[in-house]
Amino acid sequence: MKHLWTVALFVSVAFAADQKLGQPLTVKDSMTLATLMEQPAPYVGKTVQVTGKITEVCEMAGCWMNLTDNSGHLLRIKVEDGVIVFPKDSIGKTAIAEGTLEKHEMSREQLIEEARHEAEESHKKFNPAKIKSGKTVYQIAGSGAVIQDR
Repeated sequence: MKHLWTVALFVSVAFAADQKLGQPLTVKDSMTLATLMEQPAPYVGKTVQVTGKITEVCEMAGCWMNLTDNSGHLLRIKVEDGVIVFPKDSIGKTAIAEGTLEKHEMSREQLIEEARHEAEESHKKFNPAKIKSGKTVYQIAGSGAVIQDR
């Protein structure tokens, strides 16, 4: 029986495959979220590749996913609806994502509207009073990603 479990484990690992989405990754080395988010300005408008843990995926269309690291940095990878569909069951897995870093200066009203939209999609409650002011938001306009099956 012990050998049967060993064979089953080996087969499941052998056939587990990383999930490749969108265009193939082209940047040679991935950077940490900490490196990117501590000084994002030099990377705005450039193709970057980051690695992080998937914490959230768009419930409606799979058009974005949030990545985080052990230091609490958070970065959204956003794609046009239908171009790439990030699987909802990928939460908790590690992803390598690539695309162009964007900088968005968002007003309080824009942040409220975006948060309201996301709350509706995910059927969560939303309190606009929690958003006190506008802020600068960085995200990657995604071109490709690999979700690691480990």
